[in-house]
Amino acid sequence: MALHTDRRYEEELAHLRQLILEMGGLVERQIGDATASLVGSDRQLAERTIERDHEVNRYDVDIDEECLRLLALHQPAARDLRLITTSLKITTDLERVGDMAVNICERAIDLCDTPAPLQVDLPRMADTVRKMLRESLDAFVREDADLALSVCKEDDTIDALHAQMFTELIGRMTTDPSLVVASTAHLFVSKYLERIADHATNIAEMVIFMVKGKSIRHLSVPASI
Repeated sequence: MALHTDRRYEEELAHLRQLILEMGGLVERQIGDATASLVGSDRQLAERTIERDHEVNRYDVDIDEECLRLLALHQPAARDLRLITTSLKITTDLERVGDMAVNICERAIDLCDTPAPLQVDLPRMADTVRKMLRESLDAFVREDADLALSVCKEDDTIDALHAQMFTELIGRMTTDPSLVVASTAHLFVSKYLERIADHATNIAEMVIFMVKGKSIRHLSVPASI
């Protein structure tokens, strides 16, 4: 009976990891579709992406309930406890990333009637952010602290791209006041993407804590773990 219980517990932990991956995959898709709706002035895609946010919220609730159930039923310790508590925090970051995707869609809808959409390099920034999110979740499932650390280091790249975008768009607004509305919307989107990168970094930092039992939050990113 004890062996069956242990096997069942391992299956439940594996199911928890799978739920996190599914939620992360959905959120990554939300970022991609939100960016595509902005670049392509696609109102319908933006509206569909916004409607799909309830699925992200459903995962958030379901995973929280599963974590609390595991805590109450098994009273885990050490590494299992870190896994479950990390999962609780990861879902919070993923849900907020989903909200950022909705915000991008709202800006896309605002710009759908703009006569001449701005040509800015937001897709490159979005691709880098999606890569960070995907790798932070891969690190979680594989319990790979080195991969998680590489995600933390990449946050500086996004900060630099956001600063570059800010300077470029402010310059456009200064030289051509007719671009103020569109440029402001793109500035918001750049900031949303920068915040998504911060959430991906949060996830990576929590993975490091889960695997190593060592917190690097609020510290300079170390060269190695």
